[in-house]
Amino acid sequence: MNEFLFGVYPYIALTVFLLGSIFRYDRDQYTWKASSSQMLSSKGMRLGSNLFHVGIILLFFGHLVGLLMPHSLYEPFISAGTKQMIAMVAGGIFGLLCFVGMLILIHRRLTNPRVKATSSFADISILLILFVQLILGLLTIPVSAQHLDGSSMVALAEWAQRIVTFRPGAAEYIVSQHIIFKLHIFLGLTIFLVFPFTRLVHVWSAPVKYLFRKGYQIARKRG
Repeated sequence: MNEFLFGVYPYIALTVFLLGSIFRYDRDQYTWKASSSQMLSSKGMRLGSNLFHVGIILLFFGHLVGLLMPHSLYEPFISAGTKQMIAMVAGGIFGLLCFVGMLILIHRRLTNPRVKATSSFADISILLILFVQLILGLLTIPVSAQHLDGSSMVALAEWAQRIVTFRPGAAEYIVSQHIIFKLHIFLGLTIFLVFPFTRLVHVWSAPVKYLFRKGYQIARKRG
């Protein structure tokens, strides 16, 4: 099961992520949008959206650099333990920003009658999935604090680098990790899996191509 979840499932998720996004762009360009609900109600939208986007963008690039940067590149300058401490502090700050933003957006989407009426099952589901993923990420901080030598971070980075470079044995670096890390990775891969079927596809278009897309954009369905 460990081999499937962390050795095979990543390739399934990433394949669907890439091919599904291409297929959707090719077949359903008019659904390729963020489906903003700001015109329905602006209350809480600006603050929640800004906190959410700033937090999640910084978290994404933090994960990208932290996981895919080879240990040999930073080892001459900082230890694995120091890198882990930096990741914990930065992740905590960015995670809290994102957490507050998501609370505002979820409350708005579930309690504002106009916004809720125009929200699809996929809209609500992906927001809640991202929220659970964020909570799991924040829970990794106290777990990481129990061992500050950086060993887990090195192992997780090795797993990610073996996956993206198609090297065997990636799952072996996950088998002994804490369940919180395993859940965080699994749900993260699942987000990539469902990505093409949600409003998240608008990420591909930011910030230029989305603005100059040809054709019209459906704002609402005809009654």
